[in-house]
Amino acid sequence: MIESSLDRLAERILSLDEASLTSLLGKYKERMEHFEPSKEWEKAVIIFFIINAVRAKNHIFNEQLIRNRETGQDKPPKKGKPDLRLVK
Repeated sequence: MIESSLDRLAERILSLDEASLTSLLGKYKERMEHFEPSKEWEKAVIIFFIINAVRAKNHIFNEQLIRNRETGQDKPPKKGKPDLRLVK
């Protein structure tokens, strides 16, 4: 039950735009830095870390894409005739 709830939550978070999330980062950072024993403060901390998690995920994703391009691992398969040679 918990795992499926987390999976659905992750799907919803992945559908959010990083730029929109990043624009909210300062707001939640400020709320988080001003501790008060309340549910709002707790939610602000969670939201702050969710935004940073999305940013970190995108950073890692983009670095891996760049690394794969540099090493040639992301080349699409060739279309047309395969490279064959006659062997006798």
